[in-house]
Amino acid sequence: MSILKILAAQLDTMTQADQQIGQFIIDDPERMLGLSSARLAKVTGRSQSSVVKFSQKLGFTGYQQLKLAVNKAKAQEWQAPAGIIHGTIDASDSYMTILQKLIGSKLLSMRETSAVNDERTIDQALDILVSARRIQLAGVGASSLVARDFSYKLLKLGRTVLLDSDNHIQIANVSNLGSDDLLVALSYSGNSMEVVRIAELAKARGATVISITGLQPNPLLSLADISLYTVADEERVRSSAITSRDAQLMIIDMLFILLLRRQEDAHDYIHRSEAAVTVLKA
Repeated sequence: MSILKILAAQLDTMTQADQQIGQFIIDDPERMLGLSSARLAKVTGRSQSSVVKFSQKLGFTGYQQLKLAVNKAKAQEWQAPAGIIHGTIDASDSYMTILQKLIGSKLLSMRETSAVNDERTIDQALDILVSARRIQLAGVGASSLVARDFSYKLLKLGRTVLLDSDNHIQIANVSNLGSDDLLVALSYSGNSMEVVRIAELAKARGATVISITGLQPNPLLSLADISLYTVADEERVRSSAITSRDAQLMIIDMLFILLLRRQEDAHDYIHRSEAAVTVLKA
């Protein structure tokens, strides 16, 4: 997971001292890589011990490990292809500029989403998806549409899936989950009251919870046994959840493809499903 993305997502929740250090790293990571902890402390107006403690709060043993993580994040940065404009769409943009910005934002969101989810965590999610007796999906708004798409994919694999657009029914369903069951909860903000409540009930019933949220600290993330992340380019007021939805779709599509490989009888289920609908297309 990119430490630069983590810093950007968590910056608003940090102390003032940590914000100054974190903002400097976000703004100029290349310069930070050339600074010692003492020099970074001086240019940010903090003490050297503050820099070391800042590194430790992020899970590193010291400043050198933080520098290694920043260097790795810089090396993995993806640049949009030539001709693709990445940026926020303005009302004055031409048709072609809007199209290029939209494509650029979607591509960047999906690329960065893939970068912040490590293979080990994906494997853990797959293990739970394969072994779960029942899988309940939860999401509201645009996230509910992604959850619906995932439910169709899981049903094609012969899985028992619970999903309903009515929040009362979702809560009623989750109240009957057990330790062999799984809840997959989607919310980019992680603050959707209904989804958080459903996750709380799932935890109380002993079910495993997989969250799919943004990188920022949020209530849903704190409830999850396994956390998957999405990165979206929606820093300004948005008219709809566009890149966050694309990022969520990429996560569930990846899980579905990997499940096809993991579940031994997956292709049998897929072929039966295709044969069943062929009659309707005749």
